[in-house]
Amino acid sequence: QAHTPSNLQSGDEIRIISTARAVEKEFIDRAVAEIEKRDFTVSLGENLFRRDNQFAGTDAERLSDLNEAVKDKNVRAIFAARGGYGTARLLKGFDGKAFNNDPKWICGYSDITALHSHLLNTCQTVSVHSTMPVDFHRNTTEAMDSLFEILQGKTVAYEAETHPLNRGGNCEGAMIGGNLSMIYSLLGSTAQPLTDGKILFLEDLDEYLYHIDRMMVALDRAGILQNLAGLVVGGMNDMNDNKVPFGKTAEEIITERVSAYNYPVAFNFPSGHIDDNRAWIHGKKRRLTVRNDQPSLLQ
Repeated sequence: QAHTPSNLQSGDEIRIISTARAVEKEFIDRAVAEIEKRDFTVSLGENLFRRDNQFAGTDAERLSDLNEAVKDKNVRAIFAARGGYGTARLLKGFDGKAFNNDPKWICGYSDITALHSHLLNTCQTVSVHSTMPVDFHRNTTEAMDSLFEILQGKTVAYEAETHPLNRGGNCEGAMIGGNLSMIYSLLGSTAQPLTDGKILFLEDLDEYLYHIDRMMVALDRAGILQNLAGLVVGGMNDMNDNKVPFGKTAEEIITERVSAYNYPVAFNFPSGHIDDNRAWIHGKKRRLTVRNDQPSLLQ
């Protein structure tokens, strides 16, 4: 059973850092106001506004902000400011020992999938797949509320609009996963998701359709898809195609790849690179109900 960090109380400190791409101050200012409005204290990583080409500072600077936040007893949750690329570069230097001494919530999505998977595998600790400060200004109220409700220990349940490719059924299992491109990049590493008996979540953005196919084939060949309890698919947005079309949507590519297996599959889940990006606990047991004629339920 994975460890769960303690719930946040009023006035607790949330630290914003960036493990990936450089971030503009205006997004952080807005996020600070939003967090304070919800009665929490905010602190910023020392190197948050640094730049090293497209990164928010060098690997050493970003890693220092992550490990400092982990070691600081006052910090009760860590918000990744944004995704982009760069989090996987820090995993080797992540201070898992310090984290285990004082587990805290780590929140984010997209590129942060690498850290969620690493935390679950090496520290056996759950984390929050959620929106990030760079998106706060465009998120729905439901997406914003879900993040803070989870941090305060409230249970959240979601409905996903029905989809013609859904595959009905019920299952239970820890929900893990995140961004498909990131999961693909973790194959063969210590952070590769351990999916047997789990509900796998996938989302992606701005990828070529043939890349989606290549990644799904790789996941299948690596044994990631065979023994799932269930599959949940979130936003598959802004896909690209070649002059000669690939001939399938991202959802159809995923359906084809899991057609040999018989667990429930739910599309249209409100999570990913979408405004209504609802938070969920990565590594926590959930119950999934998929019916073809009604919304899917995750509780």
